[in-house]
Amino acid sequence: MNLPSLEPGQFVRHPDRPDWGLGQVQSAIGDRITVNFENAGKVLVNAAVVQLDRVDDPAE
Repeated sequence: MNLPSLEPGQFVRHPDRPDWGLGQVQSAIGDRITVNFENAGKVLVNAAVVQLDRVDDPAE
C-alpha cells in the first residue's frame, strides 16, 4: 500500500518515540524527512525504516 508522501508543514508523530511529542515536517527529499519535534528538536528520519504517523489535527 502506498501512503501519501509527507510534505513540509504537515504534523507527525514518531511511532517508536512518543516522548518526542508532536513534530512538524521541515523538508522531505526522497526517504529523508527532516522533522522538528517538540521535545527532541530537529531529527532526520529515514522513511524507508520508520513510517511516521501523520497527524491531521495537531490539537489532539
